[in-house]
Amino acid sequence: MSDVIRLLPDSVANQIAAGEVIQRPASVVKELVENAIDAGAHHIDVLITDAGKTCIQVIDDGKGMSETDARLAFERHATSKIRQAADLFALHTMGFRGEALASIAAVAQVELRTCQEGEQLGTRICISGSKVESQEAVACSHGSNFSVKNLFFNIPARRKFLKSNQTELSNILTEFERIALVNPEVSFTLHHNDTEMLNLPAIQLRQRIMGVFGKKLNQDLLSLDIETSMVKIHGFIGKPETARKKGARQFFFVNGRYMRHPYFHKAVVDAYENLIPVGEQVSYFIYFDVDPANIDVNIHPTKTEIKFENEQPIWQILSAAVKETLGRFNAVPSIDFDTEGMPDIPAFDAAPVSGVRPPSTSYDPSYNPFNVSSVPPSQYSPSSYQKQHVEWEPLFQGLEKKGSSSWDMPASPIPDETWSEPEQQPEPTLYDEHAEGAIAEKSAQHYQYKGSYILTSVKSGLMIIDQQRAHIRILYDQYMNQIANRRNVSQRMLFPDMVHFSPAEIPVLEEIMDDLTALGFELSNLGGGSYAINGIPAAIEGLNPETLVTNMVQTAIEKGCKVKEEVQSMLALSLAKTAAIVPGQVLTNEEMNNLVDELFAVSTPNYTPDGKVVLSVLKEDDLEKLFK
Repeated sequence: MSDVIRLLPDSVANQIAAGEVIQRPASVVKELVENAIDAGAHHIDVLITDAGKTCIQVIDDGKGMSETDARLAFERHATSKIRQAADLFALHTMGFRGEALASIAAVAQVELRTCQEGEQLGTRICISGSKVESQEAVACSHGSNFSVKNLFFNIPARRKFLKSNQTELSNILTEFERIALVNPEVSFTLHHNDTEMLNLPAIQLRQRIMGVFGKKLNQDLLSLDIETSMVKIHGFIGKPETARKKGARQFFFVNGRYMRHPYFHKAVVDAYENLIPVGEQVSYFIYFDVDPANIDVNIHPTKTEIKFENEQPIWQILSAAVKETLGRFNAVPSIDFDTEGMPDIPAFDAAPVSGVRPPSTSYDPSYNPFNVSSVPPSQYSPSSYQKQHVEWEPLFQGLEKKGSSSWDMPASPIPDETWSEPEQQPEPTLYDEHAEGAIAEKSAQHYQYKGSYILTSVKSGLMIIDQQRAHIRILYDQYMNQIANRRNVSQRMLFPDMVHFSPAEIPVLEEIMDDLTALGFELSNLGGGSYAINGIPAAIEGLNPETLVTNMVQTAIEKGCKVKEEVQSMLALSLAKTAAIVPGQVLTNEEMNNLVDELFAVSTPNYTPDGKVVLSVLKEDDLEKLFK
């Protein structure tokens, strides 16, 4: 029987390794920019063509490489950052595996120009699909200039599954933002198709955050700073009043590296308990400095999931730090009886002071403010009130205390001449928000239960309709119809609202802009990530336009839709959920009739567009069984 196990060729092995490290153009940007930072660069330029599918160029002013290093850098497991296994537990750099450049060169056409400072000549090396095509000495600026062209040119299946340019560009900008937020001392620029998208000078951390996400965020952040023997935590957290359902900027960094950490996220969320509505989020930018020996960054291919040796104590420190910051900035109500450091306030001296007389008061003990019935309204005055008084003692005669908490009031303690029969009141409705299980609003055919459900009689029994889901179903069809017909039903705003998007959000916004316009939104680009909302759909007056647009962009990012019909459906559903009536909203008879009529006019009234039940029928037989 012949042998079946064989060694893979280097080119195939490199492509397999590239599948872990290089997943999309954003992966290339991340690896090259992190290498530039590790090389001591003070300024980094990133130039992108066609969302990185055609070309990615990263230029830095770091220390550069020698001729030999330039060649070795593209070999697998080649790195300047590891000498022995123990170095893996003392990492202070970003890239360290020695696979990034080899992986990139395995799936793209790469050109490197690099020169060390003080040298007259540098090195130019060209590699395509792991094969070195040329290497020569050239004159170039000190630092490194990587050009990565035609990503996945030799793996058509991988290239086919890349997403739209807007989506891939958004992924690039997301990686770029993370790196920029943790390296404020480095200046960055990013261009896409010759258009400058980011220009971030070297600056303080808070200003760097403003440079990425807009100046408006500055007023929303509280400073966080605590240092212990185990960990140093610093950064910024959002004020409770800035919480929102979607689009919160939430970042964790450890030792200069971005990370995801659900456990620490819960520590932050728990600190805001009872301060923000359930389901809403606040922004935070939190930086951890710990001993590298106490973390493991090598448990995930992208190194974004990090294991801490002392997770539970750090969780407690983080939670206490966030709570302390919220309390220090009066973000939470507190009562503090600690008088340490407070000025001494002398006690009141009760001894009489000569020459000072207390103010005197005068009053009419027989004045009764309730005896005004005999005075015409035009004669109501302090003097007339006093003339029409009754004595207080007869008013309370016969009042006997019963127990400790109830009193018996005589049938008519007020003299007969001051009492009149109350006017006939209108018959009250059945609505009683405090009555347990009460049926609320009654109409000819429909009832409202607890401000959330509409009950109506049908041939087979009792139909129960979720009023919010019914409204979502109705609005969704209306918005989809608007998009299909391009009717642009828009309500102009007297004072346009301003909304700011991060660089990673702008490509997604531009991708869905046509559909937003079809819904009735009118946005104009003011530059720098800011947009003016000049018009909104006519049917949603009273809602926050900034929140509406932000939520729809975030939904588009989360769903990752690239098919136009899916984007349109997602936008219509997002807007319908925002504009629909809320549970607890009491409806009039006419409103309930209209809602039910409109619901049964749609093609599929039984379910919302995302598959939730809108109505249910309690059959007549089941009702009868309840009373047997």
